[in-house]
Amino acid sequence: MGFAKEVADRFLFFDADEIVEEGTPEYFFTNPQEDRTKLFLSQIL
Repeated sequence: MGFAKEVADRFLFFDADEIVEEGTPEYFFTNPQEDRTKLFLSQIL
């Protein structure tokens, strides 16, 4: 995720074929709004 965080200008997080959350890398990693995104990040970071 570190590489993606550095080079991306937009993040899209999908779950069950739906966009759950989207935003800048800073927003995605520091201020996720959806519980599914928070769970994902807690498991990989």
